[in-house]
Amino acid sequence: MNEFYQKDIISIKDFDKENLEKIFAATDKIMNLAPSERREICKGKTLGYLFYEPSTRTRLSFDSAMASIGGNSLGISDVSSSSTQKGESLADTIRIMSIYSDALVLRHTLDGSSRFASEVSEKPVINAGSGTEEHPTQAIQDLFTIKKEKKKIDGLKIGIVGDLKYGRTVYSLLYGLGNYDVDVRLISPESLKIRSDSVYEIKKRLDYTESTNLEEHIDELDVLYVTRIQKERFPDEEEYLKLKGSYVVGLDLLKQMKSDSIILHPLPRIDEISPDVDKTQNAKYFEQAEYGKHVRAALLGLILNENGF
Repeated sequence: MNEFYQKDIISIKDFDKENLEKIFAATDKIMNLAPSERREICKGKTLGYLFYEPSTRTRLSFDSAMASIGGNSLGISDVSSSSTQKGESLADTIRIMSIYSDALVLRHTLDGSSRFASEVSEKPVINAGSGTEEHPTQAIQDLFTIKKEKKKIDGLKIGIVGDLKYGRTVYSLLYGLGNYDVDVRLISPESLKIRSDSVYEIKKRLDYTESTNLEEHIDELDVLYVTRIQKERFPDEEEYLKLKGSYVVGLDLLKQMKSDSIILHPLPRIDEISPDVDKTQNAKYFEQAEYGKHVRAALLGLILNENGF
């Protein structure tokens, strides 16, 4: 039985370790299939996308993933050229898109938007980022990357550094890591610590320590997950400018890390990882982006095929 068939992907909190491991196994299968076999998985299926916020990697990753399994994609990547400009409601846009598609991918500025869309749509909805809440497929991609590159997740020391207040990938990753036995260090400026309204739920899932000093932890970490300071979510640009560049991962910092540690980033990066780091064996953020395509292809294959693939 395929438990993912027609399932909405709204929050990583809806997945336990067993679910995640099944998705990882499906992703491995996708990666090992010949292209001709892969293209049969969603042949004739259509993915609809609605991006009310700018996106490069996530939208193109879904587009590429769907093409790789034989399907096609259509949708709105720029709301300024859609009927939203005429005042069409999100609910009506979702209803119309669900007529044209077999599954929907939504990114929206408002918290709760994906949950709302799933209630309106007759087709499964995948949350590609809802306000400051979550980005579940990014977290699944992040966990898969850690497992592929470190051969395990349990037992690792994982540092998450940067904007922990506004970075929605952080929350999804923390909820996902709650399914594993990990030692998590949260490193951020005092004003960008994880939001107090999320602390209780995260604490129920995993233990973590908080710090403002990256160098204090860097030599112990197996995984360093770097996030950018989210300029677009700051109510005050002056506050953003004060915090911009709080942490920069360069070759000097790399010398203090374990030789087999890995550096991840959900991208886009601004100045928080020096380009000098890109060619080192520790840098795995571009591999992470590639794994994301395969993870999304696996998810789409599971969601759109009653018996899996």
